[in-house]
Amino acid sequence: MEIKRIAQATGKVMASYLTYQAVLEINNQLVETNPPLAAWFSQFSGATKMQDGEAYLVELLKVNQELAFRVMAVRQNLAQEVLDYLPAMVRTGIEEANMNHQRQYLERITQISLTDIETDLNPEETPD
Repeated sequence: MEIKRIAQATGKVMASYLTYQAVLEINNQLVETNPPLAAWFSQFSGATKMQDGEAYLVELLKVNQELAFRVMAVRQNLAQEVLDYLPAMVRTGIEEANMNHQRQYLERITQISLTDIETDLNPEETPD
């Protein structure tokens, strides 16, 4: 397993997600303070690939430096606020989700349906 490569890919995805969250936050603020700019920003963000936060910022810098710097600032602030809690939350969330999936799987494979019991008791009566 290539832990370093996986960690780098995870970091890139996380940075892109925080960019997306920053864009949402800024757009919500702009709706209140500058609706025309909010409409433009929403349209630009919808037309530009948000999956890659860095590429998104490169494109935004070309057309609106002020908004690009604002996205970067909000993204950095979100990173500082969120990333302190994230490792434990992700670890706990994955552990709990795995246990739930395993429990549901075990319940599903160990359940005996009423139809199975009736078929076992009356083998000559098979459903059509």
